[in-house]
Parts: sequence; C-alpha cells; structure tokens
Amino acid sequence: MFKEFFMKKAVEKQMAGVPKDQQEKMMELVTKNPELFQKMAVEVKAEMDKGKDQMAAVMEVGKKYQDELKKLM
Repeated sequence: MFKEFFMKKAVEKQMAGVPKDQQEKMMELVTKNPELFQKMAVEVKAEMDKGKDQMAAVMEVGKKYQDELKKLM
C-alpha cells in the first residue's frame, strides 16, 4: 500500500507537464508490473551515472524492455 503510494507520487513528479489522462495511463502500467518499472528505473539511473542524459537513458532502457512493455499495454 505504501509502496504503491510512493510509486504514484514519483510518477506524478516525473510527469508533471504531462496531461492527467496520460499520467493515469502510466500509473495503470506501473501498478500492473511495478517490479519491471523499478528495475527500469535502476537501469536508467545507472546509465545516467555513466554520463547519458535522462532522455537518452530512458530511450535505451525502454528499447531493452520493449517487448515486456508492449505486453502490459
């Protein structure tokens, strides 16, 4: 329960400029498989620590998990 609350707040913070309906859609995906998104977040951070900007890191990690993300949708 608390984990889901904090995950939701983190998603809201990261998606501050995104329309509310898209934020809700993302939250649905995150709640379907929070472990996947947590693993992705760790990998994105690792890529950023290597010097990549956030967008490049997200794109790279997103490509890696593309098939799993499609299954959630």
